[in-house]
Amino acid sequence: MSSEEYAPIDFLNDDQEQQNMNNRENSVAENFNRLTSLNLSDRTESKNGLSYISWANAWKAFKEVYPTASYRVIRDPNTNLPYFVDPGIGIMVMTEVTADGLTYSMWLPVMDGTNKAMKTEAYTYQVWDKTNRKYIDKKVDAASMFDINKTLMRCLVKNLSMFGLALYIYAGEDLPESMESQQDPMMTQQQSKPKRQRKPADRYENIRLALNAVRTKEELNTLYRQHESEVRNNPQILALFTARKQELINVA
Repeated sequence: MSSEEYAPIDFLNDDQEQQNMNNRENSVAENFNRLTSLNLSDRTESKNGLSYISWANAWKAFKEVYPTASYRVIRDPNTNLPYFVDPGIGIMVMTEVTADGLTYSMWLPVMDGTNKAMKTEAYTYQVWDKTNRKYIDKKVDAASMFDINKTLMRCLVKNLSMFGLALYIYAGEDLPESMESQQDPMMTQQQSKPKRQRKPADRYENIRLALNAVRTKEELNTLYRQHESEVRNNPQILALFTARKQELINVA
C-alpha cells in the first residue's frame, strides 16, 4: 500500500494552498534570515554546559520581527493540564507559535539541574564513579509546578528557534550524549549500543503525544507538514495520522 493511500487527503497540498505558500515564501525566508542573524549572545547564560536565553528577551526580539505573533500552551485533552505525563518516561510540555500564517509546535521534557528527566515521583539511577570504580546512586526529585512552568517557558524559546531565533544555540543539540560518567568503562561498544539507538523511539513518542494534543484538522495538517518526510517514510506513524484524522471527522 502506498503512502498516499495511508495519508489523509487533506495533507496533500492543493493548488490554492500551494499558491498561498508561494506568495509568502519570500517574506518567510527574509524573516528567517533576519532572525538567524540576530546575535543574542550578550543575553544568554550557561548552566551545566548548555546555553539559555530568557523567554522575555526571546519574545521581545521575536515580536520585533513578527508584531502580531501569538503562542499557546498545548494541554493534555484528557486532563486539561498544561503538560503530558507518562509514568514510565517522565513529563512533557508543548507549545505552539503562530506568526504571519506560519505555525510551529515544539515539545520539551521536564528535567532537573543535571538534565535528567523528572517524573511525578522521585527516583534513583546509577552512575559510574571513576574515583572509586563502582556504581553509585543518584536521585532525581519529583517534578513540581515550578519545574513545569520553567520548562514551558524554555519550550517557548525553543519553539521560537523554529522560526530562526537563536537557532545557533541548538545547533549541536543532536550530537550524541557523552556516556562517560554513566557507564562502566569496561563495557564493550556492543553492550552500550542500545542506549544510542533510543532516539528514534523518543521521536516517535513525541509525535504520538503531539497527535493526541491536536484538536482540529487544521492543527493536524500543520503537524503533518512539520514531519512530512518522517511520516511518509514510516507506515506506523502515517497510520497514526490517518487514524487521528478519522477521529476528528467523527467528532465533527
